Amino acid sequence: MRTRFPALLAATAMTALLTACGGGEAELSGADEPLRVGASPVPHAEILRFIDENLAEDAGLDLDIKEFTDYIQPNVALDDGSLDANYFQTIPYLEEQEKSAGYDFQALAPVHIEPLGIYSSRLDDLADLADGATVAIPNDPTNAARALRLLEANDLITLADTGDAAPTSLDIDENPKNLEISEVEAAQVPRSLADVDIAVINGNYAIEADLVPSEDALALEAGEDNPNANLLVVRSGDEDDERIQKLEELLHSDEVRQFIEDTYQGAVLPAF
Repeated sequence: MRTRFPALLAATAMTALLTACGGGEAELSGADEPLRVGASPVPHAEILRFIDENLAEDAGLDLDIKEFTDYIQPNVALDDGSLDANYFQTIPYLEEQEKSAGYDFQALAPVHIEPLGIYSSRLDDLADLADGATVAIPNDPTNAARALRLLEANDLITLADTGDAAPTSLDIDENPKNLEISEVEAAQVPRSLADVDIAVINGNYAIEADLVPSEDALALEAGEDNPNANLLVVRSGDEDDERIQKLEELLHSDEVRQFIEDTYQGAVLPAF
């Protein structure tokens, strides 16, 4: 016994050293931790909660869903490591944010589309829009460009050819009704409805404001071939994280497609 005990002690010490150095099977990894995902409340967080309550356990996934009411902080939190992923943005918005803030992120596959809509508390038809009418649009570059294109698609303005660059209000070429266009933080646009003649509102914020895009919008973006699908975004290099891959698979499942179609009735469209 006296001759074996030192050997056993030495073996135990070596096992502990190997484990601490990453050489043992007991090594801890991010796969053992909840996946922290930032999302806009509607529909993103609702879709994630559906996954969490109905699909995640069977897939061996533990979700920690954190809600954000703006479009800036989810990327800040992803960049500083407070989040493992976020689900709220489109590729054009992501590209603009990467360019302006220097983020190094990876976009995954499109999940859903939220068509922008033109809304009014004063009008029932865009044909009744008066000269000099006031218009509120989102103020971030990506959604402002989408809003301007939607106004153009409905013959309210014409835009100069900006090539690959996103148009801004400075690129309005013709404005036959002399519309007064003001840019407002996207989340605040629904609150401006009482103060303007028309407003261009993001789909998620319209839903939060109890608007039904398919019924209340005077005009909607087309869903087909729309480049503005929402998707999961991670830090570059994290796309191979087992937890990310599990969530990505669930986001594109038949169950999630059915949930989107049944819940949002055309206000949110599956993009897969």
